[in-house]
Amino acid sequence: MSGPQCCENPPILNPRSGDGCVEQLGGLNAYIVGSQDSKLAILLLSDIFGYEAPNFRKLADKVAAAGFYVVVPDYFNGDPFAPENPERPFMVWLKDHGTDKGSEDTKPIIQALKSKGISKIGAAGFCWGAKVAVELAKCELIQAAVLVHPAFVTPDDIKGAKVPIAVLGAEIDRLSPPELLKHFEEVLAAKSEVDGFVKIYPKTSHGWTIRYKVEDEAAAMEAHSDMIQWFTKFVK
Repeated sequence: MSGPQCCENPPILNPRSGDGCVEQLGGLNAYIVGSQDSKLAILLLSDIFGYEAPNFRKLADKVAAAGFYVVVPDYFNGDPFAPENPERPFMVWLKDHGTDKGSEDTKPIIQALKSKGISKIGAAGFCWGAKVAVELAKCELIQAAVLVHPAFVTPDDIKGAKVPIAVLGAEIDRLSPPELLKHFEEVLAAKSEVDGFVKIYPKTSHGWTIRYKVEDEAAAMEAHSDMIQWFTKFVK
């Protein structure tokens, strides 16, 4: 299910990017931004390039500006995928950073947020992080989920979701092609007890929302707006 599209257009990581700060939360370092007084939190779950990608942190700042306390965990403990390292190709790197471990690592973060007085939590997962987000949605550990150009997510995962879930996908995507996204839509349409939404963005490729090129920026901004609207509706 994974391939070169996961690795295309890699960001130049910058640990000093963004308006927030890095703190320990639930056992992991996390980029945190937003009002400490907010009772509503959004977890942004990264793609394979991790939490120091400048566009990703810029998106976190944008979500915080909408009124949320935003947490971007470093699931890879300082070891994001490095395409320039021939000794650790993608499948080798992935063995050390499975999505199942990401799901387990999120549980202490959720507990830490609740201990701070957070009452509602949403999660948006990008590529690798989408699988983590859907696992949280199955366990009802969050109030709403958004899956953005997902990887590894199956129709059975969507079927198991117990909270409102949106899927934002690319038209040109070998990991989650339009046929699969339409299958997700059919599964959600059959689940009247769960709010669902699927959108395919024309002329976009996998990763466009956070690894966008200039020509993709308008579509990326549209997806950001759709994601924030979903959370505004269901994390309140």
